[in-house]
Amino acid sequence: MHTKRDFLSLFDVSDVELVQLVRRAEELRFLRQMREPHKTRPGRMLALVFEKASTRTRVSFEVAVAELGGHAVVLGRNDSQLGRGEPIKDTARVMARYCHGIMVRTFGHDRVGEFARYSSVPVINGLTDLLHPCQVLADLQTVYAHVARGATSPAGPAPDVLSALRSVRYAWVGDGNNMANTWIEAAGLLGLDLALACPKSFEPNAEVLTRARRTGQGKIQLTQDAREAVAGRHVLSTDVLASMGKEDEIEARRRAFAGYCLDGKLLATAAPAAVVLHCLPAHRGEEITDEVIEGPSSLVWQQAENRLHAQKALLEWLLP
Repeated sequence: MHTKRDFLSLFDVSDVELVQLVRRAEELRFLRQMREPHKTRPGRMLALVFEKASTRTRVSFEVAVAELGGHAVVLGRNDSQLGRGEPIKDTARVMARYCHGIMVRTFGHDRVGEFARYSSVPVINGLTDLLHPCQVLADLQTVYAHVARGATSPAGPAPDVLSALRSVRYAWVGDGNNMANTWIEAAGLLGLDLALACPKSFEPNAEVLTRARRTGQGKIQLTQDAREAVAGRHVLSTDVLASMGKEDEIEARRRAFAGYCLDGKLLATAAPAAVVLHCLPAHRGEEITDEVIEGPSSLVWQQAENRLHAQKALLEWLLP
């Protein structure tokens, strides 16, 4: 009998399982590239619940489940009784009787947690204010593919996923938001070397940081100096200054984040041939410049595409 698993956090998988997901995501990318059918989950129904707006999460999950042979049911903020006050536990129990899995993109992390408690089918965190594990899963795939391309000839064997991910040093520049928190989880789970530069009062979640450090794996450093965090690093990540729901803070954040823009000058302090990630949407000129996101160091568009492949791997793992 299949045991129900949820994916609310990277800590919902083991280090071995996370590596397997990254490897399978790359396999699925190649299958799609070669136009090889891979309907490994025919007839599966996936509910997509959106309490926050979405471009990449919605499209990638819809396409992913369709290419695996299933179908998505999409519910926006005004498409279900949740918007009229129905308890989450009621919605979760009913939807679980219709669908094989539920993806939730919402505000408070407690909301996706409540979905998981009352759903009898797997629940996926498509984004909360605390964590964004689907995105960082795709980011890890992006880093692995980049390292693998540089480490082997086309005819040679691909390097081990974990060794490849540990072979580079990571930096986060900007808000200590859900993306920063999830990179911290990745560092703790996989043993990565991660430096984060966040302004005072905009640090990552303290509980997430404590849990990641408790693993004893990797190295996680915090600083308020963007140049210090980026110096000699190979993979640089950033995100918007104000995440969804915090747009009213933008002017104060612009002042607080002066000097944190990932521009050509800051990129020049990183390791030679460093690469840049951004989960999108990007506000050019605020957290990243057009020069950088459109430049040769940017892996942003492959990173965005990899949401599709990583989520296929995730759906295969979660759905019986």
